Amino acid sequence: MSNDLSHIHRFVPGNRREATPLLLLHGTGGDESDLLPLGEAIAPGAALLSPRGQVLEHGMPRFFRRLAEGVFDEDDVRRRANDLADFVVEARKRYGLKAPIAVGYSNGANIAAAMMLLRPEALAGGILLRAMVPLREAPVADLAAKPVLIVSGQSDPIIPPSNSQRLAVMLTKAGADVQHRTLPVGHQLSQADLTIAKEWLGNVEVARQPTSVAV
Repeated sequence: MSNDLSHIHRFVPGNRREATPLLLLHGTGGDESDLLPLGEAIAPGAALLSPRGQVLEHGMPRFFRRLAEGVFDEDDVRRRANDLADFVVEARKRYGLKAPIAVGYSNGANIAAAMMLLRPEALAGGILLRAMVPLREAPVADLAAKPVLIVSGQSDPIIPPSNSQRLAVMLTKAGADVQHRTLPVGHQLSQADLTIAKEWLGNVEVARQPTSVAV
């Protein structure tokens, strides 16, 4: 664990320099260690950057404040998303990283979506697991074909399917290359989430490899 940047965080250097780093963003009550096993499972050898949310709700870390379940303090969303983007800039300089792909679960997925809309330059893409629309009025953003995977739960008691579909449309309109998958599960993560995320990430990495030209 490190606390010498703006966010307490953990950094795992990885051993594949060609792999896109992952920014791991935990759900409510998680911390900087929560999603490290997930990151290692879906992107073996990739560098992992995992910060802790700076908001406490009944002692549980979060990335931004909410007024009630599913009702966000949108001013705080904006401020915290910008603060987190600044942290990513700091960490990239400290650790020598490329722009990361955010992997967020629940509250972490929501702050990742907000970062993509408010500070698109901070991220190379996103894997948003159980995400909601973070801002009612979408800011003008240029996501320039950034790859985004949204994985929703059909029986999620917190997020209606229509909400995650709205998020997919919002990011697509901003230019992102969005794939939206819905699983027959609730809010908790499943093995299927990991399988889908790993396969999607592998396809993204293949698409980014330069094409050799025969001469």
